[in-house]
Amino acid sequence: MGTGRNSSSQDTKQRLVDGVLEVVRQQGITAVSARSVASAAGANQALVFYHFGSVEELVAQACVSATEARVALYRDRFAAVATVGELLALGREIRAAERAEGNLALLAQTLAGAQGSERLAQATREGLDKWITEVRTALERVLEGSPLAELADPDGLAHAVSTGFLGLTLFDTVDPEGAEQAVAALEQLAVLVDVLDGLGPVATRAVRAKLRKSGRSRLS
Repeated sequence: MGTGRNSSSQDTKQRLVDGVLEVVRQQGITAVSARSVASAAGANQALVFYHFGSVEELVAQACVSATEARVALYRDRFAAVATVGELLALGREIRAAERAEGNLALLAQTLAGAQGSERLAQATREGLDKWITEVRTALERVLEGSPLAELADPDGLAHAVSTGFLGLTLFDTVDPEGAEQAVAALEQLAVLVDVLDGLGPVATRAVRAKLRKSGRSRLS
């Protein structure tokens, strides 16, 4: 009997999570309420508070769980990239797929709600960190041995790329051509990195020396 009740409880919680995701993706964070979520989930709105304590907590948990599910789909793809160009090509593919699924909009909407909620801010950071971790790990691998490895900060670059793609999702709504130009510019930088990686040993040493000198100049 206990197992059956637990299964029913988990099913209800999942329906509420799916319900709030549907509302956020289709109508935005401002449309979220116990009533709208319950309607989308086909459940009593009192169950939102019974299972999650608040609508805010439901949104936070839904954001994190949905992001983890999507990141898991691409984990093997991230592990397979061998160049910065391949990583950005994967990023473009993910951006298109996640935009179509409404998942980038979900993070963007949660980010908007986070302006007045520390709990939603925490959930947005946790969701973004799941993407950033995969990007950082891939960057550390593909930059190893590159002339840029001594100056590049994989963690900083991972944050810049990941949050940049999220920002482009917002930009898409007002200037899709500008968003596309931004992605193309990142890809041009990737070509430059790949060219540097293909230099011979003499040229590579010269590039390293120049980069070290440039780095020292910025710090002085």
